[in-house]
Amino acid sequence: MRAMSLDYLGEQGITSSRVLEALRRVPRDRFVPQRERSHAFENRPLPIGCGQTISQPYIVGYMTQALDIRRADRVLEVGTGSGYQTAVLAELTDHVYTIEIVQELARRARERLERLGYTTVRTRVGNGREGWPEQAPFDAIIVTAAAEEVPPALLEQLDRGGRLMIPVGRNAAAQELVLIRRDEAGRVRTESLLPVRFVPLTG
Repeated sequence: MRAMSLDYLGEQGITSSRVLEALRRVPRDRFVPQRERSHAFENRPLPIGCGQTISQPYIVGYMTQALDIRRADRVLEVGTGSGYQTAVLAELTDHVYTIEIVQELARRARERLERLGYTTVRTRVGNGREGWPEQAPFDAIIVTAAAEEVPPALLEQLDRGGRLMIPVGRNAAAQELVLIRRDEAGRVRTESLLPVRFVPLTG
């Protein structure tokens, strides 16, 4: 199995040894269509079918590092896509719950994750805007598509001390990656991190 060269990520601010090791362990070429595999080790998004994309390794690393996921954390991912971000999360915790609204993408991702040994991941087909209330609360929530505003259900399902990462913006040219923290008293603080360009969150 070819390993990704991740030297450039350190230069771009991805310094967490746990996150870098997770990215090294996940074979990105197994999460893209055959015709895209020659580009799998490049730092750019790639199409995965159904009008969706797999994010570039830098963005996956950046979002994962900012969430500061601990081994015992319960993590909700909204937008399974190819399952690449899911697999990176599963390298960091055994408690990953992921939702995908496109049934075909969800099926492929589930089969791919199982083949690669990520058997603790729980998958679901559904509207990610509604979260996964039966499994809430979550220590971390990551949304891999852009919403016009933060879905209220996701905020409700964020535990005290929890972190929510989501791209927010009404059009692709004006999206911001936002990190929301809920403190132990239940207060919410929002921080804008960087401009991004994601596919829209459907549902």
